[in-house]
Amino acid sequence: MRVKVLQQLLLLLLMSGMVIAGCTNGNTVLKDDEPMNLKVMYYNQDQFFQDYGNLFLLKNSHIEIEVVSTQSLSKASDPVAAFDELIEKEQPDVILLNSSNFKAYAAEEKLMELDSLIERDQYNTETIYPALLELVKKDGNGKLYGLSPTFGQAVVFYNADLFKKYGIELPHDGMTWENIYDLARRFPTEGDGNTRVYGYGEQFSMSFNRIVQNIANNEGIMMVNPNTLEVTINTESWRKMYQLVLDGLNSNTVYIPEQNGSKGVVTPEDQLKNQPFIMGRFAMVVGGPYTLEQIKQAKTSVQNYKPFELGMVTGPVNSADPERSSTFFLYQIMTIRANSTNVEAAWEFIKFANGEEYAKNKSKSMSNGLLLSRIGAYQDSEGYSMDVFYKLKPNMDRFNYYEEFKRIPAAFNIGFIPIMEREIALVRENKKSIDDALQTAQKDGQELMDKALKEESKKK
Repeated sequence: MRVKVLQQLLLLLLMSGMVIAGCTNGNTVLKDDEPMNLKVMYYNQDQFFQDYGNLFLLKNSHIEIEVVSTQSLSKASDPVAAFDELIEKEQPDVILLNSSNFKAYAAEEKLMELDSLIERDQYNTETIYPALLELVKKDGNGKLYGLSPTFGQAVVFYNADLFKKYGIELPHDGMTWENIYDLARRFPTEGDGNTRVYGYGEQFSMSFNRIVQNIANNEGIMMVNPNTLEVTINTESWRKMYQLVLDGLNSNTVYIPEQNGSKGVVTPEDQLKNQPFIMGRFAMVVGGPYTLEQIKQAKTSVQNYKPFELGMVTGPVNSADPERSSTFFLYQIMTIRANSTNVEAAWEFIKFANGEEYAKNKSKSMSNGLLLSRIGAYQDSEGYSMDVFYKLKPNMDRFNYYEEFKRIPAAFNIGFIPIMEREIALVRENKKSIDDALQTAQKDGQELMDKALKEESKKK
């Protein structure tokens, strides 16, 4: 379905009094007398126009946009294959990729390189986060096949007032998970569970195994050898990670929210009150820029809200490589499909979405939880500097994980979770040691792997 929204959009903008400044930073705007078509792949049409399309059409009313929705792909039995089939069927001009599939698309020559277009238009990339460009070029074997206006990155947030109150030294850049848990255990455990302070807490409910898996991903440790497809959960590295989380929970200084069902109507104020870090009860939490957005909202939405001194440091980092981030991820790598017949329109859109003017406009809110790739787009507000999010380079080796993960049968990934949940439940009930649990999990897991491989071979 082709979308023409300019007249309605202008009316809405006039009613709201919104004014958008024009982009002049090397952007060659196509002439109004040259109607063009553009097919863009995005989650859904409404989200696309909210995020990019409405602003883009203000300067490019001659470009008619069709959105190819990927919303239904999550329900496919094989989302990766369904994604490829959708591209083959719809032939979009702009394809949105991420850290897990961009490298393969570039290697298979399914994308158009952008270097020549950047040079032709003298498009300014100097203020784009250098580590982001480094990663995209590396995955493109030295060529630039895409640009990403945003990226995901986590840091360690801390409540400086709580650290000062209990005489504990403040967190520092380069915190590992072990550093975080060790520091958390120095906080007191007295008080009611609904009002007391915790040294560290998770912002969302998750299983014990999910927490350990996050730490393992951060350290670059896998439960399966992707080359031999042997289960490798019964190792000293895994034992240490499970012991770290178990000790944290047993110390009663680490908090994991319980998974509660719906409690009827929940107001925005209630949602904020249910975030212990926002309400000043967690000393530390790991999160992205949305945490800053929540603090900002709490100051105006929560009655009698008590602000606190907020600090941010880099982490959690891989203990073997503290100068690189293991939480860095690209969700929106904008690329042009090879053989696209609408290259100029596609490039104009990518320039706009990755431009400085767009970044400045979007810097007023961090509600989507992503960071802008244009350094300097954020103006330090309310005393918070965003520099901490741009300090570390991505851990390049971590992205090999996505390619390796594809070799593991889906049946194993699904079936191994209950095995680990069962074994760790016995550990937490003091019915098994961690060593015994991991030994059993490896044995049962390998049997599951062998069965999954056998079933896959029958299908070939």
